[in-house]
Amino acid sequence: MHPRRSAQEVLLCDLCETVPLQSHCELCNINLCVNCAVKHLSDSSKRHNVVPFLHRKSTPDYHICPDHAHKHCEIYCEKCDIPVCLTCVTSGKHKGHEISDVLEKLSAKTESLQKDLEELETRIYPRYEGMASDVQTEKAELERKYGKLTTDADQQGEILHREITAIVNQRKSAIAEMKTKHLDALNKNTDEITQKITELKQIMSDLKSILKSNDVSLTSTYKSRNSQFRTLPPKVRVTVPSLSPQKINKDQLNEMFGSLSPLSINTEHGDTMKSAEAVSSPPVKPLLDEPRVTATIDIGYTPYSVSCLSEDQVWTHGENETMKLLNLQSKLLTSIQTKSGNRPHDIAVTRDGDLVYTDYKDRTVNLIKNKQIQTVITLQGWRPVNVCCTAGNGLLVTMDSDDWKQSKVVRYSGSTEKQSIQFDDQGRPLYSSGGFYNYKYISENKNLDICVADNDYSAVVVVNQSGKLRFRYTGHPSNTNQSFYPRGITTDSQSHILTADSDNDRIHILDQDGQFLRYIHCDLDTPLGLCVDIRDNLFVAELFTAKVKKIQYL
Repeated sequence: MHPRRSAQEVLLCDLCETVPLQSHCELCNINLCVNCAVKHLSDSSKRHNVVPFLHRKSTPDYHICPDHAHKHCEIYCEKCDIPVCLTCVTSGKHKGHEISDVLEKLSAKTESLQKDLEELETRIYPRYEGMASDVQTEKAELERKYGKLTTDADQQGEILHREITAIVNQRKSAIAEMKTKHLDALNKNTDEITQKITELKQIMSDLKSILKSNDVSLTSTYKSRNSQFRTLPPKVRVTVPSLSPQKINKDQLNEMFGSLSPLSINTEHGDTMKSAEAVSSPPVKPLLDEPRVTATIDIGYTPYSVSCLSEDQVWTHGENETMKLLNLQSKLLTSIQTKSGNRPHDIAVTRDGDLVYTDYKDRTVNLIKNKQIQTVITLQGWRPVNVCCTAGNGLLVTMDSDDWKQSKVVRYSGSTEKQSIQFDDQGRPLYSSGGFYNYKYISENKNLDICVADNDYSAVVVVNQSGKLRFRYTGHPSNTNQSFYPRGITTDSQSHILTADSDNDRIHILDQDGQFLRYIHCDLDTPLGLCVDIRDNLFVAELFTAKVKKIQYL
């Protein structure tokens, strides 16, 4: 702050700097005392406009002309795009150039500056902050993802170790069995030879006794048995088996273990945001001619809803009170039961990665954070049906009245109701009346439209952020098999609206204005719940196959 402008001191004249000010020259933008004001007005070279200080206007700070001392630049040369003084114009330097009043130019420039500031504050800077936040989120996920890779490698190693150990034990068992048979054969051969030796010893003893006795009778009756023993007993020859180890082929072993995809670090060109005057839109991702299934998750029960936690993890729920988090390999990661024991009517994942579920019977909407369940909304006279999370981290909830005669959409910020959407401009209901099996799946589009798949109305009902009806989509004329009863609904980065046509086993893709674009088939079987991850991969819960399919369609 200027030392002479302190609130603790009297404001002084800018010229003499000793006497309190009383006047202000709007041309020169200086404050004057009475005496200095008289002297100031005596300068006839300028058209000074001295007014009481309290009546001064907000005057632009004209800068002094660099070519003509003490002259203010009150004119703007459009050709040279600079402020100039009157002498500059009359001296010929800017002769023939288009000129304008500097105040008018200042006003236009000020408006442009204001627009630039507004765009920087509301659109550009938040995108940079968002990008920084995304990088921090990715860094926070780094340990978990690489830890999972290491765990997967350890598990694969354990599997191979178990297989090798099983093979080794099998070989050792076979070796032990062969050894036993070998020993049995040798023992049998030994017994035969031992028996012959015993007989030979007896014969030799008998012959010695006869020879000593000189008994004619024994000698005359002796019969030789040597011929029986001249042929030796058969000798058992057993060849010890050998192990013929194969040379380890490291390539095959690596292939058996499984490959690790290379680390890919690409620096993408930054998105160029359109100016504030242009319509803001994300990078265009064209629709694929042939959408394809990239993964199938076997969840083991009939799924009614699916909501993405990440590109490879989804929450689902079925007929009971349990909600399950599974990965693309169908591995159960987490399961959580509802607080009441009732089955959830619908689920959604917040921007912070927490799970939200509606309890129709209990009239509550609940938030699950760190596996702790917190009831955030409790209704009176109404029951929550379906739910989605908004770009502003709030909730949109479809609900039925207790008598099932009314339905509406309510916007919440935390536990606070912010908006209720029920009727069109003519006072007619926007949505069909309620019922326990009357699902009204809901999604907020990127343009902040609110999209509801109302199967009893056989329509997708879309209202804008203010709740004003934009359009109803009642199916494509090519619907010839069954009527159009939309179920699950979701939206993507291109503001496409995707809705599940369960009876016709396909997904309808619409643009943000309700124009039909194309179908997704992919051998779907009664698609019901839908969600899209941050990379616009579509997850589809099939009612009767107990599967969730991941589909690339952009």
